[in-house]
Amino acid sequence: MGAWQPLPDGLPSEVRHFVEQLRQLKDGTGLSLASLGARTAYSKSSWQRYLNAVQPPPRQAVAALCRVAGLVGADAERHVVRWELAVEAWPRPAPANPAGEYRDDPTVPWWDRPEEPAHQASPRPAGRLLLYAALLLLALLCTAVGGAVVFG
Repeated sequence: MGAWQPLPDGLPSEVRHFVEQLRQLKDGTGLSLASLGARTAYSKSSWQRYLNAVQPPPRQAVAALCRVAGLVGADAERHVVRWELAVEAWPRPAPANPAGEYRDDPTVPWWDRPEEPAHQASPRPAGRLLLYAALLLLALLCTAVGGAVVFG
């Protein structure tokens, strides 16, 4: 259980500390990665990536590990705070394609996506949905008023 591979060189201290704390928490459960995966919504291979600092874990994975380890309240919250600090400092690799062609690929995690310039940003789907809802409401209102006028 304590035979972890060394963390990559040049890892920011926040990330290193966070991953070391996660490793200790996982080791404290006495579970294998496969067992941890069975008790959480995250696979063995996902836990391998998280605990070897290959990829930052989702916040929910940290919460799940805390739950499995029996941490609640302030103890669990400390791990979430460490997660927030680590995610901010996590090294972001250069985009695989500088032209940004992976921008709309849902399989590329948010930390690997190139940032869009503000003038090229497309509207958010939720914004479009709100616009369509407002237009539909306006059309229904016009229909109701028109029907009231015509039919008295």
